[in-house]
Order: sequence, then structure tokens, then C-alpha cells
Amino acid sequence: MMTPMQDELTAAIAAELGIAGLPKEQQQTLIGEFGEVALKAATLSVVGKLAPEKRDEFGKLAQAGDAGAVKAFLDREVPGHEETAKAAVAEEVKRFKAFQVADTDAGSTP
Repeated sequence: MMTPMQDELTAAIAAELGIAGLPKEQQQTLIGEFGEVALKAATLSVVGKLAPEKRDEFGKLAQAGDAGAVKAFLDREVPGHEETAKAAVAEEVKRFKAFQVADTDAGSTP
């Protein structure tokens, strides 16, 4: 069972993605799938700004799972990495919405 805060967050994300009219279970599935895609897009966007010789170091830090060390590394090596990640996620939201519209339009054609 989700907490009221999780319910609110899910509802806000569903509204942003344009899927609020779907059943809750389907919303949660789509949000989970979208989250994976958005995280990959954000990571690739940030890693793409890393100097090639720093990518191995980033990979090792990420593998270790130390979020503080990863953040400190990115703060030092990729100034503005938060904005880069946010922009990548925003782009994925736009793509998702465009896909939803295209999917709806395709479904309405006899």
C-alpha cells in the first residue's frame, strides 16, 4: 500500500505525463517504465559531458553505489550536471507525451 505522499507524487507524475485517466495500476507501471528511461537518459546526458578519461572513474564510483561520492565527482567534473540531467528528463517527458498523442491518434483511425 502506498502512503498518501506516494499517492500524491504518483498523481502528479501521472498528470505531467498525461496518463491520469488510466487505471492506477497501469499508471504505476508506466511511471516505473518511464522512470527507468528517464534515469538512463539523464545518466547518458551527464556522462556524455565527462572527459573520456574520467568515464572509467565515474563507472567505478557508480558501481560502488556511493551516492555522495558520485555527486562530489560530478560537482567537480561536470559543472551544471543537475541542469543537464533535468533537461534530459524534460526531453523524455516531451517524447513520452508525443508518443501518447501519436498512439492515441493511431488508435482513433478507422
